[in-house]
Amino acid sequence: MEVIPAINCLDIGCVEEKLKVSDTFLPKDGWIHLDVADARFTFNKTWGDPSLWLKFKNHFHLEVHLMVEEPEKAADEWIKSGAKRLIVHVETLTREAVAQILKMSREHGVEAMLSSNPHTSKDALKPYLKFFSSFQVLSVNPGYTGQPFLPLTLEKVKFLREASPDAKIEVDGGINREIAKLAKAAGANILAAASHIFGAKDPKKAYEELKRI
Repeated sequence: MEVIPAINCLDIGCVEEKLKVSDTFLPKDGWIHLDVADARFTFNKTWGDPSLWLKFKNHFHLEVHLMVEEPEKAADEWIKSGAKRLIVHVETLTREAVAQILKMSREHGVEAMLSSNPHTSKDALKPYLKFFSSFQVLSVNPGYTGQPFLPLTLEKVKFLREASPDAKIEVDGGINREIAKLAKAAGANILAAASHIFGAKDPKKAYEELKRI
């Protein structure tokens, strides 16, 4: 199972600290997941300044989870700052925004992944299945880290796996060893984990345990 440590921070110091921790166990070409919440699409706001991300000059691949209104306006700056994957929410998209995001992704060799909130129906995803080959199932409400996993999201994972047999499917939120097993059985092949890794006494051990599932 591919496991991506997720960074959900209120300030740049927190981001720096979690990147240092990630350096102790992630492979050089590993992925980091960065939550960017704007307090419009979400109730809270997290750190998310693409211009300052450049200062880290780290070697990890970056996927940016844009929990924001109008993600098409934020996408360009994150691409310029080195993001290799953009995660955008179906709840925020218009047809024009989809076209714009996919165009930017193609031009810059960046992957576009479609996400949805836990209570967003499977039907809401159907019009977009032909445009995306990577999907995120957000298994907690968007914004805060440390929330409990919502089991209803497993049905969405199963739906996406049946609809797109070769797709990348990431589950993000409330991940632990038991939830990871359920997510894998439902069809997920990527896990994004924040509290389970960074809140552990031994983050490396927590990361490696998830990978072995």
